[in-house]
Amino acid sequence: MRILAIETSCDDTCISILKAKGSKVEIESNIVSSQVKAHQKWGGVYPSLAKREHQKNLVPVLSRALREAGLLKIQNSKKGSLLNLKTSKDLEEREPLLLKKLSSFLKKYKKPKIDLIAVTAGPGLEPCLWIGINFAKALGDVWQIQVAPINHIEAHIFANLLSQINSKPLCQNLFPALSLIVSGGHTQLILIKELGKYGILGETRDDAAGECLDKIARVMGLGYPGGPKIAKESGKYKGESKYKIELPRPMIHQKNYDFSFSGLKTAVLYDFKKRPLKERASKEYIQEMSYNTQQAIIDVLILKTLKAAKDFKVKTIMIGGGVAANKELRKRFKQKIKEEVPKVKYLVPEIKRCTDNAAMVAITAYSHWLEGDIKSKNIKANSNYKL
Repeated sequence: MRILAIETSCDDTCISILKAKGSKVEIESNIVSSQVKAHQKWGGVYPSLAKREHQKNLVPVLSRALREAGLLKIQNSKKGSLLNLKTSKDLEEREPLLLKKLSSFLKKYKKPKIDLIAVTAGPGLEPCLWIGINFAKALGDVWQIQVAPINHIEAHIFANLLSQINSKPLCQNLFPALSLIVSGGHTQLILIKELGKYGILGETRDDAAGECLDKIARVMGLGYPGGPKIAKESGKYKGESKYKIELPRPMIHQKNYDFSFSGLKTAVLYDFKKRPLKERASKEYIQEMSYNTQQAIIDVLILKTLKAAKDFKVKTIMIGGGVAANKELRKRFKQKIKEEVPKVKYLVPEIKRCTDNAAMVAITAYSHWLEGDIKSKNIKANSNYKL
């Protein structure tokens, strides 16, 4: 079977095509159109701008994904599939600009050999989610293909399985597992008893880790996105504690599995403001503060995760989300797991599949399809979609 997956939960327009038979899985295309440059001057994601970018990008990204998978074929009939598009009232009423682009596409190209369309339904920015959902439903109406809603957090968990594809079976001896989802919008520890059975052990009480990094980068004038900027400056740090920076590790010794990063952000702001202008503008200060910020977040994430792994006697630790692309975090996790829980398997997605992408949506949909658990009625955007 083939699955066409659409991801528009935030600021990246993503479409992927997965081909699968049993445990044999192939990602035939995985296109990501990033909006980072469009949002940089705002210092973060601006929802209405993100929505407009999705409107502009979805059809070109779909064309690229189908072409890369060898599925983009010219339509012989001049009428094409356009007449069926009238059944998609949501797109006509809410997204006339996107409707115009999609109409031209459908006139020109044949229905591809797709068996299922999967789309992120939440959590995320609701205007962005609706764009993807209405687009998916329109394609489903025209091509007469079932549409499946996918949870964005679950997709980040399943991104780990992309490194396991073509193993037999796909999820052999992984559960119970523990997943740390750490991104700009989420920091959660999730116990996975088996695929589809989840329990949230802990989550952030205020800022997510990625959000904290973005805000701290803004304080230091590094720009957006903050995580990669701080990681880059941290990598330049020579190890000399010239400025004697001391930062808190919020909630690190509490006996729960929750997180808090607002206090860390405030501590950085106070330290920054108390420094003379020349000192806080120096590259040495920026590098040392970046290093200390990154280490504080990593210390908390690892200690809490390993505590939960021991308490629940898990077989596997998985990490996912945009912050999981941080090389120091990945390295430290690998080292600490080897030292403290050497029998526990460690899974982490490829760096390019830590940030939002549609391949993770596709593999999630395929796993549900294998279980006979595809739901496709009354698909709506849900910014707080719970596992």
